[in-house]
Amino acid sequence: MEQTTSPAPADRQPVLYLSHGAPPLADDETWTGQLRDWSDRLATPRNILMVSAHWESAPLTLSASERQQPLVYDFWGFPQKYFEVEYAAPTAPDLAHDVSTLIGGPVHRDEGRGLDHGAYVPLVEMFPEADVPVLQMSLPTLDPRALFEVGRRLAPLRDQGTLIVGSGFTTHNLKWFNPRNPADAPPPQVSAEFDHWAAEALARHDVDAVLDFETKAPGAREAHPRTEHWAPLYVTLGVAAASGGLDNEVAVDGFWYGLSKRSWQFG
Repeated sequence: MEQTTSPAPADRQPVLYLSHGAPPLADDETWTGQLRDWSDRLATPRNILMVSAHWESAPLTLSASERQQPLVYDFWGFPQKYFEVEYAAPTAPDLAHDVSTLIGGPVHRDEGRGLDHGAYVPLVEMFPEADVPVLQMSLPTLDPRALFEVGRRLAPLRDQGTLIVGSGFTTHNLKWFNPRNPADAPPPQVSAEFDHWAAEALARHDVDAVLDFETKAPGAREAHPRTEHWAPLYVTLGVAAASGGLDNEVAVDGFWYGLSKRSWQFG
């Protein structure tokens, strides 16, 4: 993939791909500590654009930007306390306008939609004051190269102080998730192998391998029986490649109930 480079102004934000966790993430002191430490190393953004694995809608759709809406508790089977979490971040109407302009094609607005758990679960830990405006964007497709192009179009937002976050999970097979086991129990071998492959692919900036992970990665179909939790990374990579390059650091690693929580920061 072609990369472009440009000087980084003081207000330029990095681009993130994070493994977001299920609602019980809030009870995991190790992981919440990792997310807080990561946030402490970030400059406060002007606003945040979240691309969550849990919202697929075509054409590309933006969440509420005119007035705050309740969170979307898009899960079931958890204790009641997880349905009482609140995260009343300000809306981001200017960001919604900028995204629509940069995409240049059909962009819908869903003014009744709040943030889903792929957005608010990590934000509660990383920006607990809920004082940074947040907008969520849907995945309009799961096609890797189409999402990479979406990221390329959104790249100018970095220089406007926008923190763009792809929120998924580096491995995501819920058959492995067993809360009766310790959260830090050794992962299934295929999860560990995929995690290792992903770390090496991004360390060498091998975007083509990541986009074609279903044929390049070990255990790809077990690690991602469906690709929606890997797909936000494509957007992140597109932003990074179009706005400074693919240099990255691992911000979080390890496993949670067998799932890889590896997360990266670009730029």
